[in-house]
Amino acid sequence: MKSAIKRAKTAASHGETPIGAVIVKDGKIIASGRNRREEKKNALCHAEISAIDKACKKLGGWRLCGCDIYVTLEPCAMCAGAIINSRIENVYFGAYDKKAGSFGTLCDFNSFGYNHKPGVYGGILEKECSELLSDFFKSLRKSKEK
Repeated sequence: MKSAIKRAKTAASHGETPIGAVIVKDGKIIASGRNRREEKKNALCHAEISAIDKACKKLGGWRLCGCDIYVTLEPCAMCAGAIINSRIENVYFGAYDKKAGSFGTLCDFNSFGYNHKPGVYGGILEKECSELLSDFFKSLRKSKEK
C-alpha cells in the first residue's frame, strides 16, 4: 500500500486527485498507475485502469490470475468491473469511498452474479489514504477562493 500511496502523492503533485494503484504478482510489483483524468482529459484514466492495462501488457494477456491490486481509494464501478473482468485475485484498498465505492460502501459488485469474485480488504492505511484526499481537496478549495 505504501507504493500506491507514493503514486497517489505523485498524482496530487500533478494536480490530479491523489489516487494510486499497484499490482503485485508473486510478491513483486509488476505495474502501477495513478489518476491522470485531468492531464489526459479522459474519464477512463483512473489509477486502477492504468495499472491493469500495464499489467496485462507485461504478462501478455488479459487474465491477471494470481495478481493482487493495492489502491488508495475503494474502487468505483468502472474499476471494480475491470478488476473482476481481469480476474485479479484480491483487492486491498485504503480509504472507503462514500460517493462511488463499489466493493461494499455504495454498492458491492461481489454481491452480483459475476463469474469471478476477488477477495476484498478495505481500510489498509486508511487514515493516511483519507488524509491525502481531504488535504488535496482542502487545498483545491482554498486556491479557488483566492
